[in-house]
This record gives sequence, structure tokens and C-alpha cells, in this order.
Amino acid sequence: MEMLEELEKFLKGAKKVIVCGIGNDTRGDDALGVLIAENLKKKVRNPKVTILNCGEMPESYAGRIIREMPSHVMFIDAVHFNGKPGDLIFADPEGTLGETYSTHKLPLKLLVGYLKQNLRAKFILIGIQPKQIGLFQEMSPEVRKSMEALEEALSLLLSSIGVENP
Repeated sequence: MEMLEELEKFLKGAKKVIVCGIGNDTRGDDALGVLIAENLKKKVRNPKVTILNCGEMPESYAGRIIREMPSHVMFIDAVHFNGKPGDLIFADPEGTLGETYSTHKLPLKLLVGYLKQNLRAKFILIGIQPKQIGLFQEMSPEVRKSMEALEEALSLLLSSIGVENP
């Protein structure tokens, strides 16, 4: 399934969306989640969408996520899933990828489990396979290309959340 179709399927019926960009902007490809969040904040002007740059500690935003009462929550991060650098994956954050290698403190699986106790929302992990996450490395061209394509698709779809089609 194509990226745009996968995102449209997930966002179907969305009333309020939270996008959580996760990562470390000093570690090469691990910066992708936070860069997407910062870029989307500039592009998406929709009161039905909240974009959070969660850095390396998305658990710190649990209270804010719950207070916003979203219908849909998206986590964007560099995820090791044995793909080629730049490959994209859409996954259940409570599944095995939610506990895979991460530079972050708390596995996403535990955070989503907690959020589900407090919210009736749909959750998705959008991961991009990193190539290099060493300290002070540049983002790889493969990951940058995928990041830009994902950002463009999200900008388009998130801008139309809650907008009625004539």
C-alpha cells in the first residue's frame, strides 16, 4: 500500500489528531521525527491538529496528549526494523516495533498502553529505517528523501482534518 493511502486509511474519521515527533537532532537520522514535527508546525494551521516535538522523551507529553483528547495519535521516529535505509513502516506501537531498539528512555509500547487507559484513540507508529545515528552525524540522503516525502503527505492530509468537502 502506498504511503498516502496508508495515512488516509489511518486518519479516516479523525476529529482531533496529535502528531508526536520523536528523536535526537544531534544524532543523524534519529533527528527525522523532531524535524518533521518542527516543519509541520510551520506548514499545518489546523485547530484539529496538535504537533509535538517530543525529543527523546515522549512520555513527558503523556499528560498533554490526554488533555487534548485526540481521536488519533501518530508517533514518528527512526525505527530499526531491518529495512533498507529510508524504508518506511506503519506499525502498531504496542506491537513488537514499539519495544525495538530506541534511543529513548521508555519503550513506546508502555507509553501507548498508559495512554489507552485514558483515551479512546487510534495509535500508529510511523518509522523510517535509519542508516546512521552516531553523535553529530549528518542525516543520510536516503532518510532525508523519505522524511521529506512523509512530511509532504502529512502536511496535505493534516491540513484537511475536519474540513468538510463540498
